[in-house]
Order: sequence, then C-alpha cells, then structure tokens
Amino acid sequence: MNTEKNSKFDLIIAGVGGQGTILASDIIGKAAVKEKLSVRAAETHGMAQRGGSVINHVRVGCELGSMIPAKGADVLLALEPSEALRYIDYMSEDGVIIVNTTPVLPVTVTSGLCGYPDVDQLVAAMRKKREVIAFDATALAAEAGHPQSMNVVMVGAVSSYLPASSEILLESVKELVPAKTVDINVKAFELGKKAILE
Repeated sequence: MNTEKNSKFDLIIAGVGGQGTILASDIIGKAAVKEKLSVRAAETHGMAQRGGSVINHVRVGCELGSMIPAKGADVLLALEPSEALRYIDYMSEDGVIIVNTTPVLPVTVTSGLCGYPDVDQLVAAMRKKREVIAFDATALAAEAGHPQSMNVVMVGAVSSYLPASSEILLESVKELVPAKTVDINVKAFELGKKAILE
C-alpha cells in the first residue's frame, strides 16, 4: 500500500473488550475533526465486557455510511492477532494489516479447554493474503510505562497512514487519556510510530 496520505481513508480497528479499541477510534476521529476532515465511525462490541470481539469502523473523508464494506478498508489495525484474521475480509486488495502479536487469552484457553493458535502461523496466514506489519505492541506499551497504553502504541503505528498529522493525533491523545497517564501515552505513541518506520 502507498503510505502517501490521502484525505479519504477507511480504517478497521479490531480487538477484544478491555483493549481500548474505542479510545483508539476516538483519538483518530477527534484528530480528523481537528484537521477539518469529515469523519464517520461505527462500533460493534456486543460481549466486549466479557472479553468478546470488538470492531470499530473509522471512515475519514467519506460521504457514504459509517460501515466499511467488505474489501474496502485501507488498513486493519488489530490489537489482538486472532482478531486480525477474523476481520481480514474487510481489507482492500492493497490494504495493510498492522497487528499486535501479543494475544489475549480467553477463559477457554486459560482453563485448558482449548489452545490458542500459534501467533507466527496466524501472521503467516495473513501474509498470504495481504501486507502485514506485525510487532509486539504490548511490550512497547510496557516500555512506555504501562501495558494498558498498547492501544496508543497502535495509534502511533498507524499514524503514518492517517490523513491527520502526528502532531494533531498527539494533541488528541493528550486530551482523551486520563491526565495522570499523558506522559506514558505520549511515549507509547512515539514508540508505536517508530516501530513502523524502522
């Protein structure tokens, strides 16, 4: 995918409840508004409070509905590896998947009732279909100061693709995260941005 910024951009953010997909969506939406770009967003989070699947649609510069059609997304930002594979059909042919390689293990796995797929195999399966950028965003969040800042690491990672500037995205981060966590989240954003550029 061409990383040249475009005023029209369709983004899917996927994860599980508790990972901060909605906050990531809010940061990007707020930045788009600050840049005076039209933005539409939709989310589905059913059983999210119980660790269920969460998907957010963010459409910048779109004059149509808020839901991204199949094969329409420019980027899939996956906060959890199996969720990336779950929503891969939303990707355009030249789309990019940015994926956090640290899984969130459901109760069925932690209780021993079933196993979690091998992450390297998940990433390999995705690479057969689309361009994939995979890295351990959870470790970078811990490096920034707290593992819960992983969603902001991922916003930093996708920042070079978004129509909004990094400076405006950082302003939105500072306005939307709890005041006592601003420094951690700024560092998380910068680490995510750096991870993609290396």
